[in-house]
Amino acid sequence: MERTLVLVKPEGVMRGLIGEVISRVERKGLNIAAIKLLKISRTQAEDLYSMHKTKDFFSKLLNQITSTPIVVMVVEGPNAVRSVRRMVGATDPQEADPGSIRADFALNTTQNIVHAADSVNNAEREIRIFFEPHEILNYIKPTEAKFLLGLHTP
Repeated sequence: MERTLVLVKPEGVMRGLIGEVISRVERKGLNIAAIKLLKISRTQAEDLYSMHKTKDFFSKLLNQITSTPIVVMVVEGPNAVRSVRRMVGATDPQEADPGSIRADFALNTTQNIVHAADSVNNAEREIRIFFEPHEILNYIKPTEAKFLLGLHTP
């Protein structure tokens, strides 16, 4: 089972879009293995966006992501990274596929509602920024084939 990290960024939280993002994740058939509402620290923000450290928008990005609470989730399922990236859409909402979260709700490239890890390696790194291993749960939904066929262990 592949895992990825999804954030509902400050503008998503302030605009009341937490439920919309969670609903889209669940409707896609992905599991939410961990979830928190928190105020991200400057250190966590710097770690999260470390690949942008030399770019001129880095400071603006840090100020924006640390401005208000965010929701951070570990999402898992088959091809979770790719599935979530398609669901959230391109960073620039003008280039995002119709029906994606960013196409439907984002204001601009900075205030684009959600963050999603772009690779399995980055997902693992980003998950460690926000979650301890014991905070991530493993479970099978009653609608999953393993459960229906009795192949699960409680």
